[in-house]
Amino acid sequence: MNVNMNFLQDLLSSIGRRTRGQHLSGGEGAPSSLARLTSVCETLMQPGGEASQILIAQEALERYASLGDSDRVAFFQLLGERYAAEPDAIHQAYAAYRDNGDNASLQQLFAACEPRRQHLLRRLNLCPGGTYELVKMRADLLRCLKTNPELAPLDADFDHLFASWFNRGFLVLESIDWNTPAAVLEKIIHYEAVHAIGDWSDLRRRLDPEDRHCYAFFHPATGDEPLIFVEVALCRGIPNNIQTILEGGDEVRPEEADTAAFYSISNCQAGLRGISFGNFLIKQVVQELKRELPNLENFVTLSPVPGFARWLADARDSGACQLADETAKGIDEGRWLEDAKLRDKLTPEIRALAAHYLIDAKRDNGLPLDPVARFHLGNGASLHRLNWPGDSSENGRRQSHGLMVNYLYELDRIEQNHEAFSREGTVVCTSEIRREAKQGRSRCRHGSRTDA
Repeated sequence: MNVNMNFLQDLLSSIGRRTRGQHLSGGEGAPSSLARLTSVCETLMQPGGEASQILIAQEALERYASLGDSDRVAFFQLLGERYAAEPDAIHQAYAAYRDNGDNASLQQLFAACEPRRQHLLRRLNLCPGGTYELVKMRADLLRCLKTNPELAPLDADFDHLFASWFNRGFLVLESIDWNTPAAVLEKIIHYEAVHAIGDWSDLRRRLDPEDRHCYAFFHPATGDEPLIFVEVALCRGIPNNIQTILEGGDEVRPEEADTAAFYSISNCQAGLRGISFGNFLIKQVVQELKRELPNLENFVTLSPVPGFARWLADARDSGACQLADETAKGIDEGRWLEDAKLRDKLTPEIRALAAHYLIDAKRDNGLPLDPVARFHLGNGASLHRLNWPGDSSENGRRQSHGLMVNYLYELDRIEQNHEAFSREGTVVCTSEIRREAKQGRSRCRHGSRTDA
């Protein structure tokens, strides 16, 4: 049955593309793309057979893809206004529930409160490839939100539907290696968001050796488009420098490794922002590696600290943080990169300030200011070690003055750490880092909270 339906969908899609080609190109006196899309969406909302709805949904998505930026904003505004829930229907359903209080009335109230645009999005999802097209549509919407905040309810509808469509139960974990099809490998190069992959040789250094692994989540509805992937290096001991990992060199035999280091995690689809994948991915990869390599004892990250340099600059500018003259000059001029003696002198103060930033610098909601810290601590990891310098690349120096961090995932403490962080905002860390944070606190009078 599934095979027959897939065949039917492919056939209808092929016919639809041929018959709609001339309409999509328009002609003299033809309605605008936005007007035609509006009409197609109205048709799609009407009752009809599945085969015809597949064709209509595909035409609607093709019409949307042909819109310019201004017409896309207009389309989103139309969805927000014309496809909202009906107030009269909500009032009537609420009155019935208030009078009866039974499950049937409650169900009617739920149905009345659901915006019509959710039903439209479900209909658009009928055609082959519809899910991925809607993910791209939401990416467009997210770009519009800054200048069109009234579109936030429409984004909430996308978020609501995607949370179900991309539920963990639908995700497929795949191992990526040098023998993975080139179409997927090209996407890994493109989507790498932490440490850019320069070329195919660079990619091969990350995938081909025995001590390197890469895992990605895929979804059946998005084909070979990865949702998120993580790169892993097997090591002896906990690594403290990203250049050593990226440059490769002496391989570690998997059976001799005691540490798995997660050194790059990249979300691939902008349209799935806010849908949580990373916590599931790391925890499942830990389980996979532990099963495959029982000799592994440590599961850590080697993570960037992307907000540190900006926070420190703001604190200095506001007078909230006073650095020693030598530290200030060393940071501003970057001489520590080549001067080992200077690095030794700067290390205590840099580490103290970094510990203070990671533990004490908070957003207004009480969560850590640093986004990577929020992610890993929220997943149940602990702040294990500060590495300075850990990243001598231009990007590493610019965003964190070369600082990197190890977050530790301990299988028997993940849930406990997660609960402490979620309920109380507790940053679980080593006693050494907590002592360094105290020293850093003494150098900064105030200014640890921010809206950033």
